[in-house]
Amino acid sequence: MEANKPGNISDHLANERTFLAWIRTSIGIMAFGFVVVKFSLFVKQLAGILGKQVTVHQRGYSAVLGIVLVAVGMVTSILAFIRYKKTRRQIDAMSYRSSSLILSILTGLILLISALLIVYLIEST
Repeated sequence: MEANKPGNISDHLANERTFLAWIRTSIGIMAFGFVVVKFSLFVKQLAGILGKQVTVHQRGYSAVLGIVLVAVGMVTSILAFIRYKKTRRQIDAMSYRSSSLILSILTGLILLISALLIVYLIEST
């Protein structure tokens, strides 16, 4: 297929839109992780102002979960780029095949982190 045929152009533009959607998703995941970490620091500072000692049990895992979320966002952007390049090659070769591996991995990680955050929030109330 020629590079300047309309179908090929629209396929590549759709691939780019999908890539950008994944990038927006990864930025959102990283932003949420950043908020979780900052909230953890805010709680520590508030406890210090109020004169309360924060024990290891009271600190919880929000900082760790926030950092994991930022890492998941970073991995998502890397996987999105790899998928974009792979899809681009497949479109050029007219051999595109759908794959849901990245969706399954990301969904599983987000569900796991969400469950951990729910447990943390239940225990801290």
